Amino acid sequence: MYQAPEQLIALNKANLEVAMRFAGVALEGAERMIDLQLKAAKTAFADGIEGAKALAAVKDIQQFAALKDNLAQPSLDKATAYAKSVYDLATTTQAEFGKLAEAQVADFNKQVVTVLDKLVKNAPAGSEVGITALKSAIAAVNASYDNVSKVAKQFSDATQSNIEAATKQAVNGVKKAKK
Repeated sequence: MYQAPEQLIALNKANLEVAMRFAGVALEGAERMIDLQLKAAKTAFADGIEGAKALAAVKDIQQFAALKDNLAQPSLDKATAYAKSVYDLATTTQAEFGKLAEAQVADFNKQVVTVLDKLVKNAPAGSEVGITALKSAIAAVNASYDNVSKVAKQFSDATQSNIEAATKQAVNGVKKAKK
């Protein structure tokens, strides 16, 4: 099928815009990750200084034991919060990529159906059956894609629930062990 230069230019422009949207999501995700890591590094540095100062002020073994317990729990809480933040950030970025991909698939399917409709108008008699079969195959692929997307979403939700439960369990375990 012949495409006019205007159609090719429009297609290239649309593809460039899609690539720029994907790159934008990737850069935003990377920026959020760097910001999260920078904040964690600053906090860890400040905590390290405070810990060193507190350790330098220890005068006996009882103070050392108390200090150990006082330093361990906040560190665990911060590490757990950091891990959850990283997971949340990755999940958010992946969801944004998923939305873009779904939009692209929907747009592609619409374009294919439009092309098939044009072919039906210009096709020789008897070819309607083949085009109908092709449309049916596209509908089946779309239904399969929707099912896979739903399963992936359910898996993501279950994974997030499991991570949250494990986090709570770890924090509660440390708190119980401390008592």
